[in-house]
Amino acid sequence: MTSSSGTSASDSFEELVAEADAVSVDGWDFSWLEERATEQRPSWGYQRQMAARLATARAALDIQTGGGEVLAGAKTLPPVMAATESWPPNLTKATRLLRPRGAVVVADEDEPPLPFADAAFDLVTSRHPVKTYWSEIARVLEPGGTYLSQQVGPGSVAELTQFFLGPQPEAALNTRHPDHARRGAHEAGLEVLDLRYEELRTEFRDIGAVVYFLRKVIWMVPGFTVAQYRDRLRELHEKIQAEGPFLATTTRYLIEARKK
Repeated sequence: MTSSSGTSASDSFEELVAEADAVSVDGWDFSWLEERATEQRPSWGYQRQMAARLATARAALDIQTGGGEVLAGAKTLPPVMAATESWPPNLTKATRLLRPRGAVVVADEDEPPLPFADAAFDLVTSRHPVKTYWSEIARVLEPGGTYLSQQVGPGSVAELTQFFLGPQPEAALNTRHPDHARRGAHEAGLEVLDLRYEELRTEFRDIGAVVYFLRKVIWMVPGFTVAQYRDRLRELHEKIQAEGPFLATTTRYLIEARKK
């Protein structure tokens, strides 16, 4: 099959995949996907809520800040502002972005303990943490302090994972259920003030968007490489060309909890 520009479907596949496989995936900025993929946003506006709380906080911590893009979007930061991150390229990017704002970015392996003293913060935030260690959040919060987080929900974009890996166990799809978060918060001595869940539409409009997404969101298809999955990528490319965008369901939940 040849397009009107004279580029064959095979050439188009190779070019799209090569481009997406070469681009940097540092940080947590998905602007490269503009026009290539779309993801419906949750109604609660996490960044807006986070910014409002940061504006009135005295000392705050942003856990797993990525490249610092979300935190940097807040107009006002508290007098004491810290952030943690584990991936070296993100550490460099976040430091460059946040240090001019007076925030310190601390290298942390995303496992307990957090490198801070007890009751060090009146606000802790986190957008899409890989795992939430509730006891550590409770420890570093002062009494009356608040935790605000937007998290990936159960089975998020499972359609894409299952295209590459096949059917997944139901238990694996439900590991990020908001009910687990509520229970974890309660067990750590936190009072859940707000818990909201939404299912959202996601579209991948070309195979390059799929490659970029899987390189960046590494837990979707663990160990993903273009070389290993080239045949499935080509099959998905042909499916998108024939049927239109590949559709998936993104799940998100917002949780706000307070230390008693």
